Amino acid sequence: MKIAVMAGDGIGPEIMAEALKVLEVLRRDGLNIETEPALVGGAAFDAHGHPLPAATLALAQSADAVLFGAVGGPKYDTLLREHRPEKAILGLRKECDFFANLRPANVFPELADASTLKPEVVAGLDIMIIRELTGDIYFGEPRSISGAKGERVGINTMHYTEAQIRRILHVGFRTARQRSKKLCSIDKMNVLEAMQLWRDIAIEIAPEYPDVALTHMLVDNAAMQLIRNPKQFDVMVAGNMFGDILSDEASMLTGSIGMLPSASLDASGKGLYEPIHGSAPDIAGKGIANPLAQILSAAMMLRYTFNLAEPASRIEVAVRKTLAQGLRTGDIAQPKELKVSTAQMGDAVVSNM
Repeated sequence: MKIAVMAGDGIGPEIMAEALKVLEVLRRDGLNIETEPALVGGAAFDAHGHPLPAATLALAQSADAVLFGAVGGPKYDTLLREHRPEKAILGLRKECDFFANLRPANVFPELADASTLKPEVVAGLDIMIIRELTGDIYFGEPRSISGAKGERVGINTMHYTEAQIRRILHVGFRTARQRSKKLCSIDKMNVLEAMQLWRDIAIEIAPEYPDVALTHMLVDNAAMQLIRNPKQFDVMVAGNMFGDILSDEASMLTGSIGMLPSASLDASGKGLYEPIHGSAPDIAGKGIANPLAQILSAAMMLRYTFNLAEPASRIEVAVRKTLAQGLRTGDIAQPKELKVSTAQMGDAVVSNM
């Protein structure tokens, strides 16, 4: 298993180090794991003048999977847009056709009190949000800022092809079939033609999955319902922008964005795996970042790209045991709970493996 390791910026290198400790345990126990590092994001710009150098992209294309940290930071905010670190992840998604983003939002029993919602609202929460990654307003043309100061106009275009919509909806239906057979398709068809097409195609596809119950929900209502009654959802499927917003909202139901992994898959199951949080430059280098989302991203990689359910479960069980032992990084710690460092959390997971 050849894995491209792209730690990135901010806390990326710190949390990636803990995920690599976990993979090393599995390698010592017999899994044929080979990792190769590459610069990406701001670190790549500093070294090579581009956030996604040709060598990094080539490694991503040749590897079996990509384990990704986080990119970005205030020092890069004044760069031309094509040089900003975030262009690296967008470029990887586009060039490798990682079109299907799977973002689980699970509440560990030990962390129900960490959510800002009442424990009884979130306890037992288990949602999978599937986000389309290569279309929509993030990639649509035309896009521009034009005009003289005082009369400037910003333009972005929501653009979806039928093929893009069909393939992500099929991922949604197949995922729902493997879970509770409930799929909620998110759109804004009442005002957006692109989203009317989305709903039309969802209705057309539904007869191919007679065992899956399909419902539809407007995105603004979905945002409200995630707060009001999140456990009504099982699998949600949405376009790029709506999925981005809803999955971040769902992450906070769990108590911390630092707990949630994600997978971005191509049509063959090859994927890029990353925590959904950012680079958190304000805490970089302090040893206090939560590495669990990065570690759980490695578990998702084993499960979805390599079809290794047992090693993936071994990691996930170790994370649950670590939390059950009361260990917490600062983002998930309640008063009187034991705060540990990034490395200590990673070591505890390794010990529990």
